[in-house]
Amino acid sequence: MIMSRNQMSSATAEGSISELSKTTFLDQAGAWLLNSGIQEGSGGVARYYLADVHQSRAISTEITGYAVSTFTYLHALTRHEQYLDAAKRAASFLTQTAWDARLCIFPFEYPEKTLAYFFDSGIIVRGLLSLWRVTGERELLDVANATGRGMAVCFAAGSSEYHPILQLPDKCPQPRADQWSRMPGCYQLKSALAWHDLFKVTGESDYLHWYESLLSESLRTHESFLPGAEGDRVMDRLHAYCYFLEALSPRVERADVAGALGAGIASVSKYLRAIEPRFARSDVYAQLLRLRLLSEGAGVAVDRLDASSEAEKLAVFQQKNPDLRVGGGFSFGRRGDQFLPHINPVSTGFGLQALMMWRQYLDGELNISTDVLI
Repeated sequence: MIMSRNQMSSATAEGSISELSKTTFLDQAGAWLLNSGIQEGSGGVARYYLADVHQSRAISTEITGYAVSTFTYLHALTRHEQYLDAAKRAASFLTQTAWDARLCIFPFEYPEKTLAYFFDSGIIVRGLLSLWRVTGERELLDVANATGRGMAVCFAAGSSEYHPILQLPDKCPQPRADQWSRMPGCYQLKSALAWHDLFKVTGESDYLHWYESLLSESLRTHESFLPGAEGDRVMDRLHAYCYFLEALSPRVERADVAGALGAGIASVSKYLRAIEPRFARSDVYAQLLRLRLLSEGAGVAVDRLDASSEAEKLAVFQQKNPDLRVGGGFSFGRRGDQFLPHINPVSTGFGLQALMMWRQYLDGELNISTDVLI
């Protein structure tokens, strides 16, 4: 049973500040990712677990890509081999089972192969590269390279614009809709980080050109992205807009990029504070906290009061439950006082990384690059 905010209030002190000092949150989140069954025997990772009906959703290639990054990050922190083994299983599922070499594309879900997303492709590439930096396994780089080029070719919709969704197997663009994930937009720059990463690995100038072109287009259009919707739907847009802000990291030395980053953090914070009493997403708290800490290197001062508040609020989303399928994972969101039953691997990955970064910042030990940003 998912506890309400009131039911959790007595556990808040133990579940936030004290755990931040002991990194218990990290062990609990890692245990959920390893033992909850969210990663299936095939290595693929389900989109989320629904605690109210005790069911997991279908395997998602995007979420599996995020899981590779998360397990690799956990291994780097702890040196526990079970995290590296889990990362390898997830990556093997992607490269040997889900990857369609003929189409040079990853389907959205498995075993169904009817859609492919531009955004998902970049997340998968970044996951594969995160593990490749550790193992040096050639297959990881080869598939990442082929996917990166497939993103530029298959999803191209014009000058610096990419179709968000393709229908498979013919790769025709899916009709667009008002929902942000069904339209091109500045959020796609997070996926384009894959091109920046591939450029650093391969030195191929095409990758740098594609990233820089989408960066320019995103900087030109991002101000119209927020609020972009009405009511609680703005919270979903905050999540997507944070993707854009995260992807600015490689160019924060530029004045225009640093300016967009600072203004964007302030804007997300403003909207979050206005909407959070009614609806809040744990990943938005995590993304905003990560952004605050990453942006200090760009000369954007960390507001310690706001950051501390976000860390406190984020920590409460981590579930305290003896059920291995729930306990340690992060709930996707909250409506009013009720936490949603979606125990989400991406929310968990973002949450554990944000809380770890905050702890390292407080200890004066934060040293993180965009490469390891989940």
